[in-house]
Amino acid sequence: MKILISADMEGATGVTWPADVLPGTPQWERCRALFTSDVNAAVLGFLDGGADEVLINEAHWTMRNLLLEQLDERALLLTGRHKSLSMVEGVQHGDVDGIAFVGYHTGAGSEGVLAHTYLANSITGVWVNGVRASEGRLNALVVAEYGVPVVLVTGDDLTCEDAKGYAPRARMVAVKDHVSRYAAVCRPPARTAADIRAAAREATALAARGEPERAGPHEVVVEFDAEHLAGAATVVPGVERRGERRVGYTSPTMYEGIRCFKAVTTVVSAAVEEQYG
Repeated sequence: MKILISADMEGATGVTWPADVLPGTPQWERCRALFTSDVNAAVLGFLDGGADEVLINEAHWTMRNLLLEQLDERALLLTGRHKSLSMVEGVQHGDVDGIAFVGYHTGAGSEGVLAHTYLANSITGVWVNGVRASEGRLNALVVAEYGVPVVLVTGDDLTCEDAKGYAPRARMVAVKDHVSRYAAVCRPPARTAADIRAAAREATALAARGEPERAGPHEVVVEFDAEHLAGAATVVPGVERRGERRVGYTSPTMYEGIRCFKAVTTVVSAAVEEQYG
């Protein structure tokens, strides 16, 4: 049995503030250990539950945040950027039986600690087939095309609520309770590590690769906080204006849909000016 962990940082234990997740800041250095503790707890839980292999795919920012030297020696770490499937890289090879979303968060335009979708700002909402989509929902649609179930989700309490909509059978662990976008009631790492390990152990029983889901085509709509960003996004083939600050496109599969979305966010990032957005 092989488990893939998609590891994001905004939903990690103790993380509440931009500096906590911005590479190079003193707070990021401190929070790397908290993030690694959450991921390592999931690794230990899956191994407790009978998994033979655990691959961790770094999914935050530069994708170079976890402390390899603190991970269980039986795990493997995929670190670094420019991967075909970004946050869920590795699921496409046909040998993954279940995936965990560790350190996840709610989407742009929603309540939640450090809520966003791919870009820290600029995007104010993403919808797939009319349903508001967090990174969790987007990635769940991708992995479903490979028959891989989402078996564990960790993050703040609102992230767990969001996950009920796209992975209702998954085990969920709230490591903190949302107060505002930049504040939360946090549980100490000793407690969250124990909770994540126990949930991962139970989640192992849910890991069973099934038939690939063919739910396409998928209509994706992205809303920005400035009109010129919508205009910039239309340089991506197939992306069209859907209003003053919105664009949309249709993809036959979510594999193609997430790759187009990544292209849109890359182009839009380059179009943001430092002071005026």
